Amino acid sequence: MTIVVTGATGHLGRLVVDALLRDGTPASEIVAAGRSVEKLDDLAAEGVRVAQIDYTDRASLEAAFAGADVLLLVSGSEVGQRAAQHANAIDAAKAAGVGRIVYTSAPGATTSALILAPEHKATEEYLEASGIPFTILRNGWYTENYLQSARQAVESGTLASSTGAGRVASAPRSDYADAAAVVLVGSGHEGRVYELAGDYAWTHAELAEAIAEVTGAEVAFADLSPEDYAAALTSAGLDEGTVGFIVGLDSNIRDGLLEGGSGDLSGLLGRPTVPLRETLAAELA
Repeated sequence: MTIVVTGATGHLGRLVVDALLRDGTPASEIVAAGRSVEKLDDLAAEGVRVAQIDYTDRASLEAAFAGADVLLLVSGSEVGQRAAQHANAIDAAKAAGVGRIVYTSAPGATTSALILAPEHKATEEYLEASGIPFTILRNGWYTENYLQSARQAVESGTLASSTGAGRVASAPRSDYADAAAVVLVGSGHEGRVYELAGDYAWTHAELAEAIAEVTGAEVAFADLSPEDYAAALTSAGLDEGTVGFIVGLDSNIRDGLLEGGSGDLSGLLGRPTVPLRETLAAELA
């Protein structure tokens, strides 16, 4: 069996490769593919095949995907360009004869008003139309997404947002990576769409409390209106596009689009997801 993992030079892809190796997949059966292959020297030393790819370079993709039984297509990071890049990767996988594609999508991608959903919706539809057997992993939010805000809150004493009482069912990247590894090597996942999220959904007020608890700092939650939050972000020097994205995402959270509830992630893991406070303690304490 040959498993190709794209994005292996990024956070999630690398964790997936590590999980596969930890759980007994032979290094010789793994291809770690990414743009900055110099970051994979340690994996190459273990016997993992390393391949340099770019989602815009069809030839690099076909070469890396050749002979793959299953491909983990980790979604790209270039917002606005991802649908075309993913389609290029799917076309390359079809040409290379890949047996199954596992794609990391977004929560409720085909039906949600989530600000990030449209490119994932387009990719899911393209993948389904390709005729290649697939599994969709609709990854929810990573707890690590909030570490920068947490560190700033420790320094300033305030965690601000316009999320109101909206909840986020986050889990650490390692949980999502472990679930991806299960799906890559296991059977019965073909044609499945998994809505992945943490077991416990928290509000930003609870996030502020958790940050204070694990660091010992005084952190207050500032619940701002979208207009006031946009003004605060603009005053902090953020550009208009970034401000619009952050405030739009907060609106999605306020509307309950990231509150999870399917239980799919812990089901794949066979254990509860790692709680918010545990990840914060490991990263901030």
